[in-house]
Amino acid sequence: MKDADNEQYLKRGTLAVLNVMRDLSRYQTPLMVTFNRGQFISRLLVADEECIIFDLGSNALSNEWVLESPDFSVCAETYGAKIEFTLAALTLVEYEGLPAFSAPLPACAWQIQRREFFRINAPLEPVFWCYTRWPDGSPARFRLQDLSLGGVGVLPEGPLPEGLTRGDKFSQLRVELGEFGQFEVTAELLHIGERSVVRKGEACVIPRLSFRFTAIEPVQERQLQQVIFALERLARDKASRFQ
Repeated sequence: MKDADNEQYLKRGTLAVLNVMRDLSRYQTPLMVTFNRGQFISRLLVADEECIIFDLGSNALSNEWVLESPDFSVCAETYGAKIEFTLAALTLVEYEGLPAFSAPLPACAWQIQRREFFRINAPLEPVFWCYTRWPDGSPARFRLQDLSLGGVGVLPEGPLPEGLTRGDKFSQLRVELGEFGQFEVTAELLHIGERSVVRKGEACVIPRLSFRFTAIEPVQERQLQQVIFALERLARDKASRFQ
């Protein structure tokens, strides 16, 4: 990422970096903290011209290890951009009566504006479902295939209604994510495609729809980012078991 061609994404100087940090704090955007012995999810508590303070991770051993790490990277995905920055060694401090990590304000941060968002495949088990109504008012249920901050890919149950076209608006699309909860957004149909699947031992072709979220609240964005991080971690853990 740190090429000369990507200088447009680089935020330098105290004020520019501080504005990025304060936005992360204001919207409680989840942070993925990666260091030489692992990673954990945190959130930025406060930032000023001197330092930033963020939450400890949920694993006590990781919290001990990260204090010994010489450097580490932090990334966050907001609805409009991906943010990356690095920090030097941490110190353990107290913030509002609770332990927290502190580090000097980073000298720079990458704020990568983009149209495409990182997508994570939905697990095969348990199945996640989406619910809405077709433009003619009839109910629709979809099996969730993949998920991002920008939208979802789904497999509809049953045939598509006549007249369905790209650009159709859906005022209520409910995405149910099992133990991770659910959220409801407005969405636009971006693409009508096909997908090959095996059912009862036979290959068949079924429709596949892509939806773009047209409006998403900050609290929904935070929830969605946490789900994406969790599913990414589960997929990585599963892959490591089969290596």
